[in-house]
Amino acid sequence: MGTGGIAKGRLLVTVVAIAALLIAVSSVISQLSGPKVYDAGSAEISVGAGDHFEIRVADDRTDGFHWIIAAPRPDPAVLEATGNHLEGDGPPPSGKGGSRYFDFAAVGAGRTDLRLLRCRRCAAGAADENGARSLNFRVTVG
Repeated sequence: MGTGGIAKGRLLVTVVAIAALLIAVSSVISQLSGPKVYDAGSAEISVGAGDHFEIRVADDRTDGFHWIIAAPRPDPAVLEATGNHLEGDGPPPSGKGGSRYFDFAAVGAGRTDLRLLRCRRCAAGAADENGARSLNFRVTVG
């Protein structure tokens, strides 16, 4: 192989290494920035297919109420619930309040409704419980 071939080979290796580095950096930045967070007042949510996002609601762990995804459930071809987690305002036992985050993945293009319900028993008729609260969202995946 002549010096021209060696130089081309080194150039190719360098280009591939730079491309791999850029992909790795992009992935790390994406993971560090985390999913977009929407608050309870965000009635209209627009995301792209494949996006992950969260909805944040106030959650007082001492009043016996908790948040659920209520029926009718969102269209699974459009939106998938991937879990939820609580972030307290302070360490237990003093930190009684906090925020509940519902995690979602936008599966495919379309529009679906999402309803969160704050209830005690969360059985049939839970929306009519004294102190129950519901939040409605329209999620559009483009």
